[in-house]
Amino acid sequence: QVQLVESGGGLVQAGGSLRLSCAASGRIASTNARGWFRQAPGKEREFVASIIRSGGSTAYADSVKGRFTISRDNAKNTVYLQMNSLKPEDTAVYYCASDRFAIDRTGAQVDYWGKGTLVTVSS
Repeated sequence: QVQLVESGGGLVQAGGSLRLSCAASGRIASTNARGWFRQAPGKEREFVASIIRSGGSTAYADSVKGRFTISRDNAKNTVYLQMNSLKPEDTAVYYCASDRFAIDRTGAQVDYWGKGTLVTVSS
């Protein structure tokens, strides 16, 4: 089992920045791939970003590319999502994800999920 705990959400004005963190505990061998998804009110969950253990391979949704950066500190078993130039449409609950092999963009194959942290961007 893997436990994922997100933090760092909150209220920010458009154009501002936030950094989300997701700490993992438990079976760390199942956290080779880490990622972030989000779900806005009334919308389906969507992929945001992913990263593998080495940190050498990252992927982003087109909607956040150039504004968000995913990174990880393997010594702390923590993954981060630096969010810059935030827009009202970034408002959502952000979920941390972990998988032994890879993060698929649908989220259907993800092994573990955090409970989420709310990000609200005001206009």
